[in-house]
Amino acid sequence: MNFIEVSELNKSYGDLQILKNINLTIKKGIIFGLVGHSGAGKSTLLRTFNGLENFQSGHLKINNVEIDKLNSRELREFRKKVGMIFQHFSLMHRKNVYENVILPLQCWRQKIDKKKIYNLLELVGLEEKAQFYPNELSGGQKQRVAIARALVMNPHLLLSDEATSALDPSITGSILDLLKQVNDELGVTIVLVTHEMEVVKKICKEAAFMEAGEVLKSGNIEELFLEPDKKMREFLGENEILPKEGINIRIYFPKEVAQNPIITKMARNLEMNFNIVWGSLESFGGIVLGVLVINIAKEFQEGVCSYLSKSGVRWEIV
Repeated sequence: MNFIEVSELNKSYGDLQILKNINLTIKKGIIFGLVGHSGAGKSTLLRTFNGLENFQSGHLKINNVEIDKLNSRELREFRKKVGMIFQHFSLMHRKNVYENVILPLQCWRQKIDKKKIYNLLELVGLEEKAQFYPNELSGGQKQRVAIARALVMNPHLLLSDEATSALDPSITGSILDLLKQVNDELGVTIVLVTHEMEVVKKICKEAAFMEAGEVLKSGNIEELFLEPDKKMREFLGENEILPKEGINIRIYFPKEVAQNPIITKMARNLEMNFNIVWGSLESFGGIVLGVLVINIAKEFQEGVCSYLSKSGVRWEIV
């Protein structure tokens, strides 16, 4: 089921077009990434999802609601069910953790269920910090408060705008794990903006890659990274590190064939030599694949491709 539908959306500031003919669908209950370099338009697009940014043409439907057709009162009601977290935590320094979390409830004059608030603090790992003030917390703990605050109204959509970019790598991992836990346990659809590819690979189910206000490509994470087209390779900068001579082949080793010495067997069977030009372990949503790029002479291309196709590994010419 599509939860967010964007069609032919355009956004400009004066003569400068920021978003160009955006078409996008996001399924209910997944973690979706908007990925791109600085200035790609990803944060602007994210802010159209809760009406913080308007747009000049096109359509945006969230949970069967046409956002641009809402009046000011209807938009305020809609925003009750959309949480948002930012790079900066924006906590009230004179309020403790508990008071920061309940702030949206107070603003909307909603009933405060203390047990529910402490359950939420337990979810984000801060049940022991309820009476602490922001200046007594680490950066990661402050972001956990911001996440709890964003969830306190029981949103069906959580927007994350570079929420981990100001954190240390070790803390970033724990915050991403928390967002994954929130998605799993609460079923909240999460749309996150990031420029970090590892963030997308770690927790996103699907993503859209943006450049200069346009969506280059969108879809399943594995397909985007494992079967990139020419534009995607340029976006990821992969073409720059590979040899220009010969044929470069990227090979993915799933765990079921990881112990099989396919490459050395291939070299012996085909009586050929090859160069290993790049290798790593890639993780896509918890699934780990070994990745290797080899360079071969052009005359071996047909034999190598045929051998790999029969071996059970995933491969592509890059």
